[in-house]
Amino acid sequence: MDLFEYQARDLFAAHGVPVLDARVADTAEQAEVAAAELGAGTVVVKAQVKTGGRGKAGGVKLAHSPAEAGARAREILGMDIKGHTVHRVMLAPAASIAEEFYVSVLLDRANRSYLAMASREGGMEIEQLAVAKPEALARVPVDPLRGIDAAVARDIVRAGGFAPEVTEQVAEVLVALWEVFTAEDATLVEVNPLVRTADGRIIALDGKVTLDENAGFRHPEHAELADRGGTDPLEVRARERDLNYVKLDGEVGIIGNGAGLVMATLDVVAYAGQDFGGVKPANFLDIGGGASADVMANGLEIILGDPSVRSVFVNVFGGITACDAVATGIVQAMEMLKERGERIDKPLVVRLDGNNAEKGRAILAEAEHDLIEMVDTMDSAARRAAELAAASG
Repeated sequence: MDLFEYQARDLFAAHGVPVLDARVADTAEQAEVAAAELGAGTVVVKAQVKTGGRGKAGGVKLAHSPAEAGARAREILGMDIKGHTVHRVMLAPAASIAEEFYVSVLLDRANRSYLAMASREGGMEIEQLAVAKPEALARVPVDPLRGIDAAVARDIVRAGGFAPEVTEQVAEVLVALWEVFTAEDATLVEVNPLVRTADGRIIALDGKVTLDENAGFRHPEHAELADRGGTDPLEVRARERDLNYVKLDGEVGIIGNGAGLVMATLDVVAYAGQDFGGVKPANFLDIGGGASADVMANGLEIILGDPSVRSVFVNVFGGITACDAVATGIVQAMEMLKERGERIDKPLVVRLDGNNAEKGRAILAEAEHDLIEMVDTMDSAARRAAELAAASG
C-alpha cells in the first residue's frame, strides 16, 4: 500500500525523522485556515497524489499569506496529475534550502534482502539520476540481522558522497528511517529530497512509503491509511470480506482457486473473447484453497454487483479442496444470495476438474439451477463465458 506524502510525513515524525510542521486540507477554505495555523510567512501548497512529477504539473505552489494559500489550493484541488485527481493538499512552511540529498531503504526483491540507497544529489527523480549519473547513487546492502545502526549509517553516508559536516546528521536520519522501515513493515521508505537548510538543519522535505499489506494483521492501525476515495468501491467491499479481488475493465466475472489458475483464466478468457467482439475479464478473484458457501457467496456478490459483468466463469481445480465441496458451496451460495435479496440474473459457467470432479458435477446437475452451466474444459468454458457475455451485451 502506497501512502500519500502527508501520511509518510506522519510516520516519519512518529519515529523521530526530522520533518516540518504540516496541515492537510480538502477545500480552499480549510487550506486558508491551515496556513494561518502554521503561522509561517510563506507556505508550500502541495497536491497529494500517489505519483511523481507534481511540481512540473503545477501541483506544488508557494503562498505568502493564508488568503493566497486558499487561492493556490483552489487551483490545485481537482487537477489531474498523470491520471490522478487531486482531492487533498498538504501545507507546510517553506524551507530555505542549501542542499538537496536522497536516501532510501527498500526491499531488494532480486537479491531477497534489504538495500539502502543514498546520494548527495537529490531533488530529481531517482530513476533519472540512476540513468544519468549512476556513480552518484550508492547502493549498500543491509544485513537484516544487524540492520542500520549508527556505524552502518555512517558507512552508507560516506558511500553516498556526503560532505563530512553533514555525516552525523544524515546518519541519524538513516537510523530513524530504518526504524520506520522495520517497525511499520514497509517495503520502501524514501526521502527525496532530504535537505540541509540555510541554518544547517537536516529535514526530510518529501517522503514516500510503501507498506507491506501482507503484514496488515500486525498493524490494524494501517487500515486507516487506505485510500478509500481512490479505490474502486467493489475492491473496498471485497477487502472488507477478506477476498483477494482486483477490478478489471471487462465483462466476464472470474472466480478461481489459486492465483496461478486465476491468472491463466484471465488469459484464456481474453483470448476467447477476441472472437466475440473483444470481450475481456472483468476481475481477478482468487478464493484460495477454501470454497465454503460463505466465501463463494461473498465472491459472487461482489462480482454480480459489478454492472459491467455479463457472465461469470467459475474455474476450479480440486486439490486440497475437493470439487464436491466447491459445488456444494456454489449451490448454497446461490441460495444465500437469493435469501439476501440479491439479484441473480447473470449466467455462471462452471468448470470443475481434479479431486472429486465427478461428484462436484453431479451436485450441480442435481441442483438444476437455470443460470449454472457446466463445461468440461477450461478453454471451452472460457469460450462459453465470453459467448454469453457477448450475447447479453
